[in-house]
Formats: sequence, structure tokens, C-alpha cells
Amino acid sequence: MRFGGSLLVMSALWIGVVALFFLGMGFFGLIAPAALIRPFGIELTAPEARAEVRAVYGGFGVGFGILLGWVALGASGDLRRGIVLAAAVALAGMALGRLVARAVEGPSAFYPAWFYFWVEVLGAGLLVASVLG
Repeated sequence: MRFGGSLLVMSALWIGVVALFFLGMGFFGLIAPAALIRPFGIELTAPEARAEVRAVYGGFGVGFGILLGWVALGASGDLRRGIVLAAAVALAGMALGRLVARAVEGPSAFYPAWFYFWVEVLGAGLLVASVLG
């Protein structure tokens, strides 16, 4: 699918915004894993627990952020679409997990669970729109 000039710029902008979200979460997870996870009521008392948050929130976030940043800066074709859709599916999967948690656990306060649910839904939507638009 070919984009006109302004659509391509908007697409790259939205992909870049989601890339920055992943990078921010990722670097925060690498640097301060206990602080990142604390709003969810989880205390990371063991080094293995902090290592897990660094890997899943940190490393994954930085990796996907770099990949999406590369896409935003000019990757094209099927590879671009595949990377963007994979990131959208990852975000949608996280949002789905939050919905399942709410169904099983019951209602919760807006922050952090519902806040991140909407961040993930919005990010997934922006990414899908950027490749299907």
C-alpha cells in the first residue's frame, strides 16, 4: 500500500509516538524496575524478580521501541507492515489481558489498570491505522 506524502508523515508520526511509549517504559523498566511495577501493588524483593521486570518490561520495551523507531524513520513495504502489526497485536494482547483480569478479579480503580488499558488500545489502534490507512 502506498501512502501520499501527508499520510506517510502522519503514519510515521503515530508509529514514532508508540515507539517513544515503548522506549520510555523500557528504559524505566531497565533503570527502576521496582518503581515501574509498584503502582500495581507488586513489591520486587528478590533480585530474580527485578531481573524479570527488567527483561519483560525493560528489554522488550526497548527492543520494540527501537524497531518501531526504525520503521517510523523509513522502513517500507511488507516488513514495515509486519513489524507494525506485530506491535499492534502485542498491545492489543496486553489490553485483552487487562479485560480478562477485570472479569476475573472484579472492578478496579482507573489507575493503573484502566489507564494502561486505554494506552494500549490507543497505541494498537494508531499502529493499525498507520498501516491500513
